[in-house]
Amino acid sequence: MNSGNVTLTAWSYGLVGLVYSAFALRLLQLGYFRSMREWSKTTLFAAVTSSALWGWFGLVLLLTGKPLFFLLSTVFDLLRYSSWYVFLLILLQPNRAHSAPVGMTWMAPASAAVLLFGLLALSFAGLRINVIGDASRLMLFSSMASPVFAMILLEQVFRNVTEDSRWNIKPLCLGLAGAFSFDLYLFSQAVLFNRIDGDALSIRGAVHTLIVPLLLLSISRRSDWISKIHLSPKAAFHSATLLIAGVYLLFISSVGYYVRYFGGEWGRALQLGLIFLALIVLMILALSGSVRAKLRVFLGKHFFRYRFDYREEWLKFTSTLSAQNSPQEMGQQVIRGLADMLESPGGGLWMRTRGEATFSQTARWNLAPTLEKEEVDSPLCHFMTTSGWVINLEEYRSYSRRYGQLKLPSWLQQLAQAWLIVPLMVGDELIGFVVLASARSRVDVNWEVNDLLKTAGQQAASFLAQMQATEELLEVRKFDAFNRMSAFVVHDLKNIVTQLSLMLKNASRLGDNPEFQQDMLMTVENSLERMRQLMLQLREGATPAGRSLGVSLGAIIRRIEAVAAGRGRTLEVRVLESVDARGHEERLERIIGHVVQNAFDATDAGGQVWISLDRSSGRARVVVGDTGQGMSQDFIRDRLFKPFQTTKKAGMGIGAYESFLYVQELGGQIVVDSQLGQGTRVEISLPLFESQNESDLHSLEVA
Repeated sequence: MNSGNVTLTAWSYGLVGLVYSAFALRLLQLGYFRSMREWSKTTLFAAVTSSALWGWFGLVLLLTGKPLFFLLSTVFDLLRYSSWYVFLLILLQPNRAHSAPVGMTWMAPASAAVLLFGLLALSFAGLRINVIGDASRLMLFSSMASPVFAMILLEQVFRNVTEDSRWNIKPLCLGLAGAFSFDLYLFSQAVLFNRIDGDALSIRGAVHTLIVPLLLLSISRRSDWISKIHLSPKAAFHSATLLIAGVYLLFISSVGYYVRYFGGEWGRALQLGLIFLALIVLMILALSGSVRAKLRVFLGKHFFRYRFDYREEWLKFTSTLSAQNSPQEMGQQVIRGLADMLESPGGGLWMRTRGEATFSQTARWNLAPTLEKEEVDSPLCHFMTTSGWVINLEEYRSYSRRYGQLKLPSWLQQLAQAWLIVPLMVGDELIGFVVLASARSRVDVNWEVNDLLKTAGQQAASFLAQMQATEELLEVRKFDAFNRMSAFVVHDLKNIVTQLSLMLKNASRLGDNPEFQQDMLMTVENSLERMRQLMLQLREGATPAGRSLGVSLGAIIRRIEAVAAGRGRTLEVRVLESVDARGHEERLERIIGHVVQNAFDATDAGGQVWISLDRSSGRARVVVGDTGQGMSQDFIRDRLFKPFQTTKKAGMGIGAYESFLYVQELGGQIVVDSQLGQGTRVEISLPLFESQNESDLHSLEVA
């Protein structure tokens, strides 16, 4: 180490001693040392004090160079790691209401083993004993093992802390993670290359000093900043993965050292090749789904009373089902959700075929497609419907008597990947089933797995049934919209046919009249155009052609009057002023004409029918009245403006409904006042269409 690094290292260790000493005094002031019964506070104070002494002895070592201070600095470095181990283990202790899980029993012995290994290596180095190799090399291994296990404990604490206390403990975990990661980098590099990086070593003290503000932040947020800790299978899986990675790294480091030691001139090249190979193997293991599956199964069998974290499984399964909306994607998500529970790599979904009494494959994931169908009354479907069991094909092949008289179809027995058959039940009805492929690792399908799959299958079935019901409802709505549009078209065609029939009826009497012939040609041409528009509307679902413009209601009323006169009826017209309304001319004429025609139909030949036009409250008002049969208030309230409701023997009950919808669409209103035997009064109010011939600027100039 050059003189520059020595000076930087001295300042670094001096900073550690000074800052941690001040931190220890602060803890004393807060009463951490006086609370002997609160072991978490006592061990935290011990860790801070050991860190301060480690820094001071490291500074004295650099100033004097005496081996005694190297020994003391190393001892207190080991003691501070020991204190952090005990502190983290105390945090992981369950409260009195819960017993310690089986998965925690290995932590305390493992901590003791790591510390004993460090003491053994330090003793061998102090006594210069090289029985099992270079003593200094053993010290590097122990220095590397200490942060590895500390990271495992820290990761376990952070993953298991409750949500309400995570805010308090997060700064502590971040600070310790940074310090332990730096030590892991420093000593793993030293083990691999058989030398310590002087630049990294010179700033080690400064790095450990940087975590003090984070520790202060944790203890200052709340006095009771440590709350309840609980374990979960997910956290144990990550901790086990981290432990395996640490052990693997230690093993490769030791192998690399001996390869270089015995390799002679080729030692360094072999060492680099080994490091590269080890990294490749580690990546393969980390990315291997089979390895992860076997690890989860092992932990579930040996570390926990229940194999599954049901809260985690249910949240993940529900999230998987809710990820897609289309029926095709939903089927695949059901397969993936069930397969992920047991580390299955694939599966298929069989649903009932519409219009057929069979189940066919509707979705698949990493499973070969098949066109085979299963009858709904087959022995397989009957067994699943009556029992609700999850069928284990491996168990069926070895012990078929457990399933009674069940006979599996040949296509299912020939499906090489088939493993489990999960029924999808909605109540007592079987709506489908999922065939899961064999798992990546050996899974014992016990009662817990069966119950989980049955319950998950019921939830998946409810999702699929809801999706099917929604799809069928959309189809019904489409047909309803088509039928409603067809009813409008048929109603208009009926009016056209009535008009043409009346024209033919008069043709025998007025056929030689040139004016009638001209009027007849115009009527046929108009009817033909209207039928073309109706066919276009029926085919494309379009609204009648034309834009919403200003329409002269007076002109419409005059044309309706002429049509009534042609039919031999008298319509009294009371047009008080010229009024323009906003809308489609043809539709407004059809609506007003429909109201007038209804008035004629409800009134005897000797009765009176009239129509008036004026302005009222800033709107156009059309009033049609008659002295006919009238309607009851119940009919007006409950049936008049609903489709397919009518008092006529030959009517369809669609005209009033269409009129009501279009007037509302324009922003208008229809008000009906009627009494039985006294007649009816229908008032239609429409928005005005105002137009002016001169600009506002011209009006101002004239003024």
